[in-house]
Amino acid sequence: MRRHFLDRKRKTHVDRSSYEGVELVHWNPRRRRIEIPGLRRVPVAARINNFGDLLGPLISRALAPAGRSASVGRRLVSVGSIMHFARTGDTIWGTGINDKIDAAHLAFEDLDVRAVRGPRTRERLQERGIFVPEVYGDPALLLPELMPQLREWANKKQFPETIIPNLNDFPAYKGESNVFSPVAPLKDVLKRIAQSEFVTGSSLHGIVIAESLGIPARLISSAHEPEFKYQDYFLGSGRESQDFAASIDEARAMGGHPSLAWDPAPLRDAFPSDLWN
Repeated sequence: MRRHFLDRKRKTHVDRSSYEGVELVHWNPRRRRIEIPGLRRVPVAARINNFGDLLGPLISRALAPAGRSASVGRRLVSVGSIMHFARTGDTIWGTGINDKIDAAHLAFEDLDVRAVRGPRTRERLQERGIFVPEVYGDPALLLPELMPQLREWANKKQFPETIIPNLNDFPAYKGESNVFSPVAPLKDVLKRIAQSEFVTGSSLHGIVIAESLGIPARLISSAHEPEFKYQDYFLGSGRESQDFAASIDEARAMGGHPSLAWDPAPLRDAFPSDLWN
């Protein structure tokens, strides 16, 4: 039996990880260097490790066929608003466009698209003449299938409320009760979400993980992130565009978004296992 992927000893803190010959593209830069007057620059080696950005490689490893290797040069782009990292010929599975990035930075000419996060990302790629199947969804929605422990945690509620901000919004939430850091260890973040009765904040993947477990969740508008990726996710999971809360109090009053209206099978079946031939 295949061990659960969070229990495998893998190097998850690199931003150019690979699995059996396939590069698993994701965002995880090193923290900035510290400048001390009169001294050499001191590198801070730790990666940022924003929990949502660690999910793509982990999910891809969990779904990849065991015992196979890929041809050199294959790249898989998955979880996150990281389409601007794609190169011509890359395989795309569940990825989204980042609306903060100018279209001029999309350097690819053609892509091997198996699925995208939502219809807004699909439209942007179609405008560039790229074929995109109508297969939608954030791959993080598959996490409960791949990590049964999530449901075990979810059956043991510990927290009435958890607030998970987007990484860029996190400083503004300091001092608020029930705030959980998006850069805490991945397993800790997932456990905290699963054991919560209500999840809010501006972290997209805080909402995604909660909704994958049937936990009521409400997005709070981000001061740094455009609405594009959030609405792309909602539309890609079978719902209409959603209203976001302007504050924690308003999120509590609004309650959770409508439940998922989405079949996971097309996204799961679209996983590019054939890369490992």
